[in-house]
Amino acid sequence: MGTAIVIGRTDDYFLFLGVPEEPHRHIGKFSWVVPARKAAKASWREEHQRQVVLLMQLLDSPLAYSALFNDIEAKGNRLVKQDFGSSQESTVSNYSQGLAGVYWRNFYGAPFIRLFGERLRALPPECVTWLGEERVLVQPYGLPTEAGSEAAREQERRFIHLLGPECFYDFEHHLKPTRVPELLPISDDWPVVNRLEEP
Repeated sequence: MGTAIVIGRTDDYFLFLGVPEEPHRHIGKFSWVVPARKAAKASWREEHQRQVVLLMQLLDSPLAYSALFNDIEAKGNRLVKQDFGSSQESTVSNYSQGLAGVYWRNFYGAPFIRLFGERLRALPPECVTWLGEERVLVQPYGLPTEAGSEAAREQERRFIHLLGPECFYDFEHHLKPTRVPELLPISDDWPVVNRLEEP
């Protein structure tokens, strides 16, 4: 996968674009990084939601998530012991393999809404925002900086249980999801990732 990085005038913001190559042109990633402190403002969180949905529409992406960089790394990768040292391995390489976990903000498009079905209705209503018929925001806790706390981890486990543990990576047994979204064989869908870095 090729890469392109767009850096702003300050270190506060930068974009990362994973450019897919044939024959896997549907596997790519669009990311941007902002300081986590921005999320403390309600006005920023409202604008953030609007911007993510706009990017999902522009990229025709069925998945977007926003979380602290460390949280994304911890759920997206694991260390595998080798004879000499260890190596890093992806939990899920892309969303066609299912989901690595639940983050601060999870924007699910139509394939994931179909995957979860009525289970989405089992989530606490205050944690679910429907963004039209084909997108839904699931937010288990108020701020990204809460990630890693025992309360946030318990809420994440609860949401995974309600949505279906088979749709998520099993960290206890190191098993990939057994239920995955139905996707078109050839697609330009890209996940949108917003990483928030702590100051």
